[in-house]
Amino acid sequence: MVICGVTIYNLVRILSSFTLWKINQLMRNRYRDLLTGKHWLLLVILISGCAAVGTREFGKLYGPAEPHERAVAVLPAGDTDYWTEVKPILENRCVVCHGCYDAPCQLKLSSIEGIERGGSKAEVYATRIREAQPTRIFEDAHSVAGWREKGFYPVLNERADTPDANREASVMYRMLALKDQNPLPDVKQLPDSFDLSLERDQSCAADDTFDKFTKEHPLWGMPYALPGLPDAEQDVLKRWIEQGAVYTKRPPLALEYVEHIKQWEAFINGDSLKEQLVARYLFEHLYFAHLYFPDLDNQAFFTVVRSATPPGEPIELIVTRRPYDDPGVERVYYRIQPVLSTIVTKTHMPYRLDEQRMQRWQSLFVDEPYEVTQLPSYVAEYASNPFITFDEMPTHSRYQFLLDEAQFTIMAFIKGTVCRGQVALSVIQDDFWVFFTNPDSPSLGLMEDFMAQRNESLQMPAAIGSVFRPLTRWRQYKKQQQSMLSDRDQYIAAHVPPDAISLDLVWDGDGVNDNAALTVFRHFDSATVEKGLLGQTPKTAWVIGYGILERIHYLLVAGYDVFGNVGHQLMTRLYMDFLRMEAETNFLQMLPAAARARERDLWYQGIDA
Repeated sequence: MVICGVTIYNLVRILSSFTLWKINQLMRNRYRDLLTGKHWLLLVILISGCAAVGTREFGKLYGPAEPHERAVAVLPAGDTDYWTEVKPILENRCVVCHGCYDAPCQLKLSSIEGIERGGSKAEVYATRIREAQPTRIFEDAHSVAGWREKGFYPVLNERADTPDANREASVMYRMLALKDQNPLPDVKQLPDSFDLSLERDQSCAADDTFDKFTKEHPLWGMPYALPGLPDAEQDVLKRWIEQGAVYTKRPPLALEYVEHIKQWEAFINGDSLKEQLVARYLFEHLYFAHLYFPDLDNQAFFTVVRSATPPGEPIELIVTRRPYDDPGVERVYYRIQPVLSTIVTKTHMPYRLDEQRMQRWQSLFVDEPYEVTQLPSYVAEYASNPFITFDEMPTHSRYQFLLDEAQFTIMAFIKGTVCRGQVALSVIQDDFWVFFTNPDSPSLGLMEDFMAQRNESLQMPAAIGSVFRPLTRWRQYKKQQQSMLSDRDQYIAAHVPPDAISLDLVWDGDGVNDNAALTVFRHFDSATVEKGLLGQTPKTAWVIGYGILERIHYLLVAGYDVFGNVGHQLMTRLYMDFLRMEAETNFLQMLPAAARARERDLWYQGIDA
């Protein structure tokens, strides 16, 4: 077996990735005599034996795989720097595909922690009978060994720390080399072997199965279906991997950020019951936001998290499936920490924190004269229903909070914590306008009374977790929605004069807020939300009040589980249908009575929606 050492092993790997025309080309050159007759047979036997070594005895070549400690205090002289040399290349060419839940093989190249975590054959977006265990970076495991226990495999070498092993036992290195050896064919259209569909089968090759991958997919080097990296950039990445892919730890936060965080953590961690309830409400609506301080650097972003430790101590993260799940501690503290991954548009939800914002929240939630008698339960049946959980907080304050940044609020259910928006977007038009009911209208007080009477019947799909009989649940929700709308119409008829329903009920942004009217443009599985009424007059429009806005958030953001089972995902989509139709019906109510049925029939083309 000595003859099948590293040199021959490399030859096997290269030959196995050659296409047929390359072999023919090789046979026409000076090796033609070698590749004929008994010499050809001998080489085939030799290659076959060495290929077996390359797979079955991979560990004998480079030793067993064990996670390495790659973080160093000081970078060795002459080594490639991850932060200044490697990271910019990955951000420019790689994170667009490998930066979110839909990253192929869950390989996230948007942080050094994601690279060390590696890949997994388990898909996040999948049709499954039972819910999957979450695999959120920075949350569900906190070490490389922890991710290995969850089934993730390395893409960097975890065997012997030698330059040769760092190359040959690194999936990342070999993917780059495969592209270099087999560039894209010079054709106008890629061959059918490149599957670019969202639901394509994934080929997740580990170090000991990579030879098989190269034989089956010689053109699938990285970047997949795109031109290879320039030589200079590829050399940087390869050199970094050959050197062991070490990196220095992140520097501590600058003092100005520490001071801002200290002020905000003091504000959201008051001891009174009122302050604790307000903090919970803010967290459940902002946990996915990318917070920033405009008076410092708009390029630095932070997130708010739940912690078992108070401000001033290291954060002890409370990890739960949903933001309102039972934290398992007597007192929850809300802490602010930096976003460690590269910011990607798919999930970027910027939210400003400044003195004006703090004063606004103080006015809406703290200075308002109301009393909180007890903190609400974390039992799913109640915690998933904001009308129960926060019923002691003024509805006007909650609604005004959502309206202040209405573009952010609407964008949350389109982007939020997921990367693909089909659940929300499959039930909306390609473009439509969004308006909001006036928070200062007397009708809001009436609706507050009505919702208080109905809050226990407004159960969300998240209250029951996994759904195994979706049609039964759908009938239940349909009956519940029809009953609620019927009761609402009767309540309005009894308390609101017919002439009171006018455009005065539509919020105008108080003359200063440009969030008052929004335009939603859909792009298959993603969408954008723009301020103002843009484009041609759309087919449909929504008028949203507090009840719809809050339910959308707890349906598609706080209560949606991307790792949930197919029943949960289906019920979420069907429930969103009800909310969409309710918002459209609100808009129809603003039209002359004679035009409502005609407009509705145009929308649904005679189908009973």
